[in-house]
Amino acid sequence: MNSEQRPILGISAGDPAGIGAEVALKALGHAEIYGICRPVVVADRRVLEEARRFCGLDLEVRAVAHPAEGLYRHGTVDVLDLANLGPDELRYGKVTVAQGRASFEYVRRVIELALAGAVDGTVTGPINKEAINAAGFHYSGHTEIFAELTGSTEYAMMLAAGNFRVAHVSTHVSLAEACRRVKKDRILRVIRLTRDALLRFGIAAPRIAVAGLNPHCGEGGLFGDEDAREILPAVEEAKTRGINAEGPIPADTVFPKMKGGMYDAVVVMYHDQGHIPIKLIGFEYDEATCSWVGMSGVNVTLGLPVIRTSVDHGTAFDRAGQGRANEQSMLDAIRLAATLARTRQA
Repeated sequence: MNSEQRPILGISAGDPAGIGAEVALKALGHAEIYGICRPVVVADRRVLEEARRFCGLDLEVRAVAHPAEGLYRHGTVDVLDLANLGPDELRYGKVTVAQGRASFEYVRRVIELALAGAVDGTVTGPINKEAINAAGFHYSGHTEIFAELTGSTEYAMMLAAGNFRVAHVSTHVSLAEACRRVKKDRILRVIRLTRDALLRFGIAAPRIAVAGLNPHCGEGGLFGDEDAREILPAVEEAKTRGINAEGPIPADTVFPKMKGGMYDAVVVMYHDQGHIPIKLIGFEYDEATCSWVGMSGVNVTLGLPVIRTSVDHGTAFDRAGQGRANEQSMLDAIRLAATLARTRQA
């Protein structure tokens, strides 16, 4: 693939107090990444330089004013330097207004670049919700930031670890509110968004399972009627639209079925219903070394006019600044963003 064919990806570094800069640099230390894309990090250059130092990485951090100025060669990390954090404002593992503001500005800039066509896709590092809200940006997460700044009204979060994929009807709301949001129209929209995403992933005939909300899908109304009243009608209408959907299926059996290859994705009803199985699949902790030896998985926002993938983990304030972070999820996010960008270009 020649230089002009490789998509340009804008990578926001996440909260400076966390591991975002570290995993971005470690990921870009893999030569293979430069064979599939042209990555430019949007961050404060000083934050990247500090991460390079404590990780002992043999990389040059090079500031650019625009993605068009990037060298995009292994060994040199091109960074669009926002210079938005004072020299004494970096505080690893701490929630601060300055760092929350900086992380939001990284995200806003990659969105602006994507909407302007200066980058072909975006990849986001982890932000701290408390920090961005303290800085005056009142969002519950990346998904909502991207939706508002791109003017998107129909969107959903998908998490993917290899062939194990979950798409969410609701995400960052209370469990009580999540139950109230289990409505036919919303479920149908997420089923459709999931089908469209799977097609872009190269799956010609997507098979979608829809998880139930209540234990045993309500057991004929004994444990709630949402499954019969809202979920089943959404699945039936999806079928009339030519979508291969099945459900509702009890949540305690649907994930082993997908793991076994019966489905390409599961539409889940709320945050933890999808996050717990995906992280059980993708995360691996080694007690002997007290470290995460596996941290795969990607967060994808469906329904946007731009491509957005993300790491499937948080800021890890407890390990920030130590050089111990695992970059696997960032690698996965970059690879998927590059694949989606090439699909869009085709």
